[in-house]
Amino acid sequence: MLLSSAAMKRSHASYRSVALLVLAFLSAPAVSDEDQIVGTWLSGDGDGWIEVTRHAEGISGRIAGSPNDDPDRSKIDDKNPDPVLRDRELLGLDLFAGFHFDGDDRWIDGRIYDPNSGKTYRCIITVVDDDTLKVRGYVGVPILGRTEIWTRKKE
Repeated sequence: MLLSSAAMKRSHASYRSVALLVLAFLSAPAVSDEDQIVGTWLSGDGDGWIEVTRHAEGISGRIAGSPNDDPDRSKIDDKNPDPVLRDRELLGLDLFAGFHFDGDDRWIDGRIYDPNSGKTYRCIITVVDDDTLKVRGYVGVPILGRTEIWTRKKE
């Protein structure tokens, strides 16, 4: 069966369109696994919005607010063991830093501060999926710790 000249041109145009779409898809910048953690997350206790940002040194997280804003609740870091730091505001407070990406959906070797207790822990953060983080704070070795599940804030 022979195709007419017009049919052949349409066929080539279709192949060209498909090829261009495939090339556009392949050349589009992909979001790296390292960027998947960036965003605002609800802490495991459901009390804090934590904004995670990525920079050359790794990631950092700061308190961006609370879904349970109670006027009677303290707005300062009054549980901090350092008396000089007890008057700083919780809103905007840096909670963690020092992490680096291990290539296996985990951020390791960081430290996380718990303003509810005033304690700082070593920490591993694992990206479970686009909307879930496992945040494990520990003392000494990871087995001596506690894991919280954080969920991404829906915009």
